[in-house]
Formats: sequence, C-alpha cells, structure tokens
Amino acid sequence: MPLPMSVPHGPPGPAAVAVGSTAAAGATAAHVAARPPAYQPVTPALLDELRGIVGPAHVIAGDPEKLEAYSHDEIAEPEYARMPECVVRPGSAAEIAAIMKLANRERVPVTPRGAGSGLSGGAVPVHGGIVLLTDRLNKVLEFDRANLTITVEPGVITNEINPLVREAGLFFAGYPMSLESCSVGGNVAENAGGGKAVKYGVTGRYVTGLELVTPTGEIVTLGGKLSKDVTGYNLIQLMVGSEGTLGIFTKITLKLMPLPKASADLLVLFPSAESAIAAVPRIIAGGGILPTALEFMDRTSFMAACEYLNETLDYQQAGAMLLITVDGATATEVEAAYEAVGEQCLQGGALEVYVADNHTTSERVWKIRRNIAEAFKVRSPRQSLEDIVVPIAAIPAMVTGLLEIARKWDIEIPCYGHAGDGNLHATPVMNPAWTDAEWHDRLPRILEEIFTLTARLGGTLSGEHGIGHKRLAWMPLFCSPAHLEMMRAIKLALDPHLILNPGKIIPPPAA
Repeated sequence: MPLPMSVPHGPPGPAAVAVGSTAAAGATAAHVAARPPAYQPVTPALLDELRGIVGPAHVIAGDPEKLEAYSHDEIAEPEYARMPECVVRPGSAAEIAAIMKLANRERVPVTPRGAGSGLSGGAVPVHGGIVLLTDRLNKVLEFDRANLTITVEPGVITNEINPLVREAGLFFAGYPMSLESCSVGGNVAENAGGGKAVKYGVTGRYVTGLELVTPTGEIVTLGGKLSKDVTGYNLIQLMVGSEGTLGIFTKITLKLMPLPKASADLLVLFPSAESAIAAVPRIIAGGGILPTALEFMDRTSFMAACEYLNETLDYQQAGAMLLITVDGATATEVEAAYEAVGEQCLQGGALEVYVADNHTTSERVWKIRRNIAEAFKVRSPRQSLEDIVVPIAAIPAMVTGLLEIARKWDIEIPCYGHAGDGNLHATPVMNPAWTDAEWHDRLPRILEEIFTLTARLGGTLSGEHGIGHKRLAWMPLFCSPAHLEMMRAIKLALDPHLILNPGKIIPPPAA
C-alpha cells in the first residue's frame, strides 16, 4: 500500500476536497464512486428555504465564530477540521425529510451531527455544505416496561437512559465509555462500544427499531419492539454503524436488560504489559467466569491518568493494570466470581489485586480508566488515538508488536482499551524532540506499521470509533476491492447523488 500523504490545512471549498495522488492519512476523498459529484454552494436563496423549513432561529450562517464549533469533533488536530457553510437544527422527521429533498435538488452535501463527541471525523463536513444537527430531537418518547424497550429521539444523551429505567429494575447495556457526553443517535451511527461489551456487547445488539430519513428524503420505519425478525434483509443492522452515510435517525427503539443486583471491580497490577495482556485469554477461557468488563492499561497510560487525577494509589511497581468488573444476581455470586477471577490473575503473575465492592471505590478505579484520553490531551498536543481490534488470542502478540514499533521510532505508543474484546486504543505520541513537520512526515509510516501488524494478526481498523474521514485511507488494507465495491453499490443505491455525509468510510476506487 502506498504511504498516505498529509492533508493540507484549512477548509476546502464546497465543490471538492484536495487530495494527493495517493490516499491521505486522515484525508478526505472527493467522491466514493468513479463519477465525482458536483456539489453546489449554499446560496442565499437556499438559506431562505432552509429558514422556511426549520425557522430562522434554527439556521446558523454567515458567522464563522459560531460555525467553527461544527467544523470538528473530538479529534484535536486542526488538519481534520472542515468548515460548514451553514448549520440547521430541525425539530422533526418531516423537517429533516424536507431538508434532504432540498439538498438533493440543489446538490448540496449534508453532514448529520449528534453531540459531536466522535473520534473519527465522522460528523465533520468535509465538503462544506450543510451540517444537520439533531440536538432538538431530544425526547424520550416511550418507556415500555412490558416489552422491555425504550424509544428515544437521536439527541437524547445516553447517560439519561439508565436513571429513567433503573427504578423498574432495568438498564441499557450497550453504553459507550463517553456516555455522559454522547447522544444515542451518534452511538447507533457508530455502533459504539464500551467497558461492558465483553459480557453485554455493543450498541447494535440492543437496537430493535429505527425511524429514519433516507438520503433522498423519505421517512422509513424499520423493525420495532420485536425480539426476532427475519422479514427481508436486516436493514436495521445495515444502518447501525453506517456513520450517517445511509440515513438520519429520528426515532430509536432500544432493548433493555434486567439490572444486575450486585457488582464488583478488581484493579489488578502486573509487572509488565506482556504479563497483563497474556492474562486476558487466561481469565476469559480458564476461569469459567465471563467478566462484565476487562480493561487494559499499560504503564504510560495509567500513570498519565493517575497524575492527571492526583491519584495516590500505590501503583509505582506496576508495569500494567487490568480493570475487571463482574456482576450478578447476588453479592454472594459476585464474590465467588471475583475470587475466581482474582485467582486466575495471581496465577498469571499479578503483583496485587485490589477489590472495589462499593460505589465509592469502584468510581475511584474507573476514573483512572475513563480519564486516560483527557490526561494525554494535557500531556501531549500531538498524538493519534487509534482504535484497532484483534482476536482475543492475538492480543499478546499485538501488544508486543506495538512495543517494538515504539522502540524503533523512539516514541511512546500508550496502549489501553477493552482487552476483553480485543479492542485496543494504541496512541502514537509525538517525540518532544520532533518538529511538527517531522511528526507529520513520520506518523503515516508509524501507522502503516501498526495497521499492517493488526491486519496480519487477523484484526481490523476500528472496533468502535468508526472510519469517518480520519481512517479512510487505510480501508483498502483491511477490505478487498470486492468488499469495497459492495459498500459503494449500497451507498449509490440509497444515495444516488452522494449527498449524505460524503467522503466518509469508503475510499475512491483506484485510478
């Protein structure tokens, strides 16, 4: 695979995005099909029509300071940002449908956006045009206790669901790590995962029904409150994880689960990253216990978080940590489970096993894991947070390979993440002695080595953060030409003018 080029800074014009003769690391493609779309600018006349659809108060245009907030997601590097020409805030499915019909008529690209907490550039308007914000669609529409479902609009913040259903002894299990800031629509669009995915799976497992607006402006209902449904193609799961390229969600029905009555966390210290990660398959396969969560943190990651939090836990002798959660119907069941898991860890070489069996101590240890990314933002302005995933048995080889790549390039590659399902956030961090130019020159080669190793171990490019435009260039390393053509065919069938969130997921065909 040719090495990607770096992307020019600054927003592109509405008609195209500049790309080099090779794919760009974090770059955007001007099209996903052989025939590039001729996108048109947002004109004053079009703005008037948008104001007529959603109301003047819900259209932002002509104010660069306000628009800048919608030019990026949580990726810090400015080279991934692109300015929209306007932002619209519809309040209903009918308004979204009208916007999409108008955008198709005028050939103006539309980029859906939820809370903007993504890490792939998926909500970034790479071709300018319209950003369609779903924050006004923020109602809980129905809590159906009899059918164990909750139906919400896409702008509902994920963290609001469990307090609503807890009194009924239920919970939404498919939550991501950033549940306090992300919206349900974005979670479904990314098929987001989280700490509990080892036992409970990711968001898509819990989506039973969708109402959505198609790229051409039709309102469609898929599924409902059914536990089983094989009536035609599984379009719900096609839409889940499609990153806003195939439809805009307006209603989402989620399956709820019985709330476990008890839980406990183990913070386990190991002498090295290799010994910690080698214990993961042992815990899952050898102990007869399926943990709720099984998180890995190498020394660089947990020390950064502990320093960031002023955490005084005695961790200095550790080379890595595992954070393990078990839950169950009774405290006795949970105690037996964490004792069995702890024994597996000690047999695998653990130095210490700390048990957190109440809310205060559990929150203390989970804060370390949740704040790693924030700690690194403070610690280093230049880094590349990745989202690789490999088979569980390949995790030790992956971590060993990452250490070798870090030594070769004389950088740190902190590694942490959901080791229980093979999803690791390997994060190359710029050597402080390098200039920005050296970083931009070397990062694509570092990423190529990381991704090539991932592919060789049977892994893939993203487990939960998505492709967006940040990882677009690397898709051919993991997807065959026939695989990519299938995705292009689906995109073109549903979005013939390539209006909805273009420049995401699918790279252009090889010349």
